[in-house]
Amino acid sequence: MNGFKAFCKRKNIVISAKRYGIDALGAMAQGLFCSLLIGTIINTIGTQFHIQLLTQVVATIGSGDHTISYTVGGMAMAMSGPAMAVAIGYALQCPPLVLFSLITAGFASNALGGAGGPLAVLFVAIIAGECGKAVSKETKVDILVTPLVTILVGVGLSALIAPPIGAAASAFGQLIMETTKLQPFLMGIAVSVLVGIALTLPISSAAICSVLGLVGLAGGAAVAGCSAQMVGFAVMSFKENRWGGLVSQGIGTSMLQMPNIVKNPRIWIPPTLASAITGPIATCLFKLEMNGAPINSGMGTCGLCGQIGVWTGWLNPVEQALKQGAAAITPSAFDWLGLILICFVLPAVLSWVFCEILRKIGWIKEGDLTLPQ
Repeated sequence: MNGFKAFCKRKNIVISAKRYGIDALGAMAQGLFCSLLIGTIINTIGTQFHIQLLTQVVATIGSGDHTISYTVGGMAMAMSGPAMAVAIGYALQCPPLVLFSLITAGFASNALGGAGGPLAVLFVAIIAGECGKAVSKETKVDILVTPLVTILVGVGLSALIAPPIGAAASAFGQLIMETTKLQPFLMGIAVSVLVGIALTLPISSAAICSVLGLVGLAGGAAVAGCSAQMVGFAVMSFKENRWGGLVSQGIGTSMLQMPNIVKNPRIWIPPTLASAITGPIATCLFKLEMNGAPINSGMGTCGLCGQIGVWTGWLNPVEQALKQGAAAITPSAFDWLGLILICFVLPAVLSWVFCEILRKIGWIKEGDLTLPQ
C-alpha cells in the first residue's frame, strides 16, 4: 500500500473528492462553455442579426447523402467532447502527451454517451487521464506508449460505459423534468434551491445541468435559483463591495462569497430563501422554460448566459427540448416580464429584504459580506 501511495504521489495522481468532484467538474463546465455554449451564442447572434460571417457554411464533412455542414458556431459546438476532456485533463494536471490524447477520448465518450455525453466524458476523461499519467515517462518510447494507453483506455471505456451512463443520466434528468411538470410548485422550489446552492458551492451547476440535460420547466427553475444566488449576493453585499462587487458577483459568480459563507453560513439564507420563492413563481405563474442548451440552466446571470439560453430556446429549441414537446415561439410581453422579474428584480428585492432583517437581528454583521481581496 505504501508503494502504491508513493507511486501515486510521484505521478501526481490525487484520488480525492476535491480533485474529481470540484476541480475536474469545474473545468469540464469551462470546456462546455468554450465549445457548446459559445457556439450556441455565436449561432444565435448570427441568425438573429443576419450576420453572414456567422451563418455561412465554413466546412462540409462527408459526401453524398452523408454530408454535414458547419458554421463557425456549429464547429465550436461539435468540439464539446474534446473540449471537456482536455479541460478535465488540465484540471488533473496531465502531462502534454496525455492531455492531447484526451481529445480522442473526449470525442468518443461524448458521441457514445448521447444525452448523457458530458457525464460520460467526466468519467472517461478522469480514468483515461490518470492511466495516461501512470505510464507517462516510464519507458524510453514514451511518445508511443503514453498516447496509445490514454487513447485505448479512453475509447475502450467509452464503448463500454458511455451508452449506459448516457441512458442513466438521461433517465434521471427525464424524471426530474416529468416530476416538475406534475408538481411544479414543490419541484420548482427543490430544483431552484438545490441548483442555486450548487452554483455558489465550488462545484459546477452548469456541468450538473448539462449532465442531466435539464430543459423545460425544470431548466427554468434552475435558471431562477442560480440567478437568485448571483443577483442576491451582488445586491445584498453592495454596501460592502460597491460596484465592483455588484458586477463580479452579478454577472460573474456568487462563488466569490464561499470564504464568507464558511465564516458565517447565515449570509447564505437570504439568496436561498429568494430562490425558494422565485423557483415556483417561474414554474407555476410564468411557466418559464429553458429550451436552449441545458448548460445554460446552471449558468444563472453569469455573462447573462441563462437569459440568453431562455431566449434561444424560445426561438430555436434544442433537440432535448424538442423531445419534450417544446416548439419555437415568439415571446410575448408576459414572457419577457417573467424573465426579467425572475432573474433580476425579485432576487434583488427579496435578498435585500431578507438580508436587512438578518442584519437587524444580528445574524449578519458589518463586513460579513466583504469579498476577499
